[in-house]
Amino acid sequence: MSSELQTTPPQRRLSLLGSARPTVKMHVKYAVALILVLQVSVGLCEVPEPSKELLDKYIGLKALFYRRILKAYSKFQGSAAPLIEHFSQSEHGQAAAALAGGSEVQRGYQAALKIAAAAAAELEPVVDKARLSALGAYEQYLRPHIGESLDDGIASVQAVLDNFMPAE
Repeated sequence: MSSELQTTPPQRRLSLLGSARPTVKMHVKYAVALILVLQVSVGLCEVPEPSKELLDKYIGLKALFYRRILKAYSKFQGSAAPLIEHFSQSEHGQAAAALAGGSEVQRGYQAALKIAAAAAAELEPVVDKARLSALGAYEQYLRPHIGESLDDGIASVQAVLDNFMPAE
């Protein structure tokens, strides 16, 4: 066996173009490119904090939305109470009430509620941080471009919701 490496015709053609092994120059270029990519990715991770004004506006809109939901739920509950009372008088309604009132169903429901509450408590700091990051990114990158039209859209939606789902 000869000490030379056996090459195929395509490999010989490639070797005529130059060495296939990366040179020190290429290693330096790769290192510089990697450093630049890391700097950009770290720079993108530093999301600015939202301003006090934007945060107050967000909290106010969120509170108003929750008040609307609670008001709509209480209206629904008030209007559905007679129907539920009528349904509970029937044979099927009594069977459903007995099934729903069973101790095994109640324990399972309570266990699921406890798990959901614990998961929500654990995730709350992560969700708050993500929300603040999203608000900061919106304020820096999107608000200058779409802020006014978004405010107009929110005002229009609020006017419609005031007719169909008032907060008070």
